[in-house]
Amino acid sequence: MDADVKERQYDVAVVGSGAAGLCAAVIAALDGASVVLIERTGLIGGTSALSGGTVWVPLSAPGRAINPEDDRERVSAFLDGAVGGHGDRAMREAFLDAGPGVIARLEAETRVAFRPCPRHPDYEWAPPHATLNGRAIEPVPFDTRPMGRLREAIRPPIPEFTILGGMNIDRTDIPQLLARWRSPSAMMHTLRIVARYGRDRLRHGRHTRLVMGNALVARLLASAADLGVEIRRDTSVAEIISDAGRVTGLALDGPGGAERIAVRGGVILATGGFGRDPRRRAAHLPAALGPDSPAAPGHTAELHPMAEALGAHYGTGGAQNAFWAPCSIRTRRDGSRAVFPHFVLDRAKPGTVCVDARGRRFVNETLSYHRFGQAMLEGGSDTAHGWIVADAAAIRRYGLGMVRPGGDRLGPYLSDGYLIRADNIAELAARIGAEPATLEESVAQINAAARSGTDTALGRGTTPYQRHNGDPAVEPNPTLGPIATAPFYAVRLQPADIGTALGFRADVSARLLRADGTVIEGLYAAGNDMQSIMGGTYPGPGITLGPALVFGAIAGGHAAARAARTSKETSHAAA
Repeated sequence: MDADVKERQYDVAVVGSGAAGLCAAVIAALDGASVVLIERTGLIGGTSALSGGTVWVPLSAPGRAINPEDDRERVSAFLDGAVGGHGDRAMREAFLDAGPGVIARLEAETRVAFRPCPRHPDYEWAPPHATLNGRAIEPVPFDTRPMGRLREAIRPPIPEFTILGGMNIDRTDIPQLLARWRSPSAMMHTLRIVARYGRDRLRHGRHTRLVMGNALVARLLASAADLGVEIRRDTSVAEIISDAGRVTGLALDGPGGAERIAVRGGVILATGGFGRDPRRRAAHLPAALGPDSPAAPGHTAELHPMAEALGAHYGTGGAQNAFWAPCSIRTRRDGSRAVFPHFVLDRAKPGTVCVDARGRRFVNETLSYHRFGQAMLEGGSDTAHGWIVADAAAIRRYGLGMVRPGGDRLGPYLSDGYLIRADNIAELAARIGAEPATLEESVAQINAAARSGTDTALGRGTTPYQRHNGDPAVEPNPTLGPIATAPFYAVRLQPADIGTALGFRADVSARLLRADGTVIEGLYAAGNDMQSIMGGTYPGPGITLGPALVFGAIAGGHAAARAARTSKETSHAAA
């Protein structure tokens, strides 16, 4: 070894700092391992920090508090129906076996805390035993002031998901903010969180109350710091070191220069997948997909060729190689590109319709974002981009893409072309390049459906999940309302990937496997580096973060136990 290269030893090395990597590090440390967490970028959290933070882990204690009737048989049947042969059933069962215990341990032994949502339905309702609530839980908002400077390491949320220049809000805050002029309690809630934000900006430069994915990352990061996990940022892995097919360490390149670390228990890959690697995108994602993605920038798959050199290989049989969402694009004032995922805030609201480039409805607007994006990718040239159209009443009440609900100023969005406005539908069609008669027919179709409450063409608002994302004050179908109040508006949509589903094949202990099924000793994966246990399907909210946490915990625990055995064997050999 080069004398100028430093060397240190750890029990477990985790590469990647999203939810999977942080959970792996936390569990390994709880089990007594010495742990180093390596992050190639300067910020902690990956796409997990940008996400809604919802975690799909059935039968957890928080979930059972609101849905005690759910059971293992129902969940297994639901996943068998939703995923089927697209995913490895043994991996799904391992996830269900471990999930409740992982959530319980995190809540009991760390700063991680979850709460259930009264209504957070599964996305797919054709499989048996879909539920309205209990399987998806979310992180409790987190006060990061006790973290001190460490909170500055957390990747900030997507700016367009905040208000007032950086105020973090979650699903419980939005209805309170919209009702602030109609309800004294809503006004008090609004004043309280706005005042807190103002104080934070003066004292700390940013909001210290974190929510959604930011809260999950902050809670895990604070827990890792409590447990003595060594955190390396701006540090790349130059080599996965192995001996006789067993992973024994890493060569690193960081702010302090080149370094080699020895690892007793194992290396856990949790780098977020290959979504930012142009070569692998071209090889594994649809040709119709552009480069835009709301995912974090660090998912470049730099370690994937190193793992493949050791025998690791991607899984097969998935329905899709990534998860999708319709997104709109806008250039920010600083010149950066905002990629805004249209998850739930507008597509299912009354007074809107989604159309293809010609102006034709092509998909049930209230399907999950994954299935909506899939429809765009599979629809040919007409759906390479599309439009979401709303009337004046709808955009004022619900917003539209980056236009926030409740009366956002439209001028900036109109001036930069993000938002298109016209006095009638035919004029709007001309401005967006659609066929006027086709767009008018689509609007007429929605207006007829709004009158009857039934969308006979595409079935909008026909499942509990679809209706959940509408407006409960609207009857008989909360997703349908007339598009009738001028002026009319449109925002351009395009399909984008929000995370990869194709990843390395692993066993139920999260150990990577060779093509012949043998284990690569000392090499693990979790999160999007592992083949999705959902097989590229998206049956419910949080089906990426839930398995990320659980298999991160499984990997961390197994690697820590392996380190303990290795140390014991070494001690016996020395004796």
